Amino acid sequence: MTEAKTSLKRTLIGKVVSDKRTKTVTVLVERRVKHELYGKIVAKSSKYHAHDENGEYHVGDVIEITESRPLSKTKNWVATRLVEKAAAV
Repeated sequence: MTEAKTSLKRTLIGKVVSDKRTKTVTVLVERRVKHELYGKIVAKSSKYHAHDENGEYHVGDVIEITESRPLSKTKNWVATRLVEKAAAV
């Protein structure tokens, strides 16, 4: 059987906030959650280090990252695709 298998790896979409290191980008992922006690919607964010083999993503780009095996001490995500290019200033 050759069925299309759905990936079990998580994917997130976030904004590149740093591209200073070689082959690595820092991605800020924001999510909106309801406060447990007060019910207000609050923005929570997390930063992830993602592998960028060719250095093609830059600050301001919105990219998709996919979970992978640990590539270094802090890096276990891989940049998979460009969602939106940064606006030229």
